[in-house]
Amino acid sequence: MANRHLARSVALQTLFEWDFRALSDNELKTIISRNRAEFAPGAEEDTFAIALAQGVARKKKEIDTIISKAAPEWPLERIAAIDRAVLRLGLFELLFADRKEVPAKVAINEAIELAKSFGGEASGRFVNGVLGAVYKELGSPGKGETGKKKRPDFDIPFEKMPIQRLGGAVVYARDGADIFVALVHDVFGHWTLSKGKLEGEESAEEGTQREIKEELGLEIHIKEEIGRNEYVASDPEKGKLRKQVIYFLGEAAFAPLTLGTSGGLDDARWFKLRDIVNLNFYSDTLPIITKAVNILLKK
Repeated sequence: MANRHLARSVALQTLFEWDFRALSDNELKTIISRNRAEFAPGAEEDTFAIALAQGVARKKKEIDTIISKAAPEWPLERIAAIDRAVLRLGLFELLFADRKEVPAKVAINEAIELAKSFGGEASGRFVNGVLGAVYKELGSPGKGETGKKKRPDFDIPFEKMPIQRLGGAVVYARDGADIFVALVHDVFGHWTLSKGKLEGEESAEEGTQREIKEELGLEIHIKEEIGRNEYVASDPEKGKLRKQVIYFLGEAAFAPLTLGTSGGLDDARWFKLRDIVNLNFYSDTLPIITKAVNILLKK
């Protein structure tokens, strides 16, 4: 099937039927052949469409977990069946396809086009938001890659984007002669800092203390501000946001961590200072962590 966009359309319609009718994985090839004959007459082979559909079926559990983490306000059963199929297909290509064949931006743009073609009025925006959030968490791989055309409907000028305030902390504790740092692990494979949205008029210090309590179960005493960063993220409903984060150094008692229910995280642990050097961090939080470590080594 030479036209890959057409093949994706056939794969999408197949995945929609497979999910909606709760069919077995063994029936995918049969459904694809029927859909190709109906919607893509003249196409000679189903190889690419079959690979996509079978890949999604094989990785369905992992993909659905990521959807749940990236869009916590939208349980899978609440997402329209066609949007769910588009997200699964787009995430499979974004996360598991050969990036040389399918650049990240191409995977996202193709999914948006499918959502616009087959979904409802808001489907394109919703799919863009979820896939954009995952793309950001992956560290924006292939940022310079471009698809076939630009999509001005999602290009909001930076200065006009809504601002969301967040507070976070490098949380440390002492146990004897050792200093430990509390880190959280996200579903995308990175260790990172606990942070969360500030509410109403609360100060950054108050909001950060509340968020650490909710996310790690720890009461912290804030020592000092250690850095700030800002990045653009996509919300499934609000679109692009400027997220401005203030980070603090906070001390807590060395106590068991209790991971909260905030989306995107699957683990929380204490690490000795010397053991964090080989962990997988995001590039924008690494300078914050490095500064905190240097401060703690001087204490």
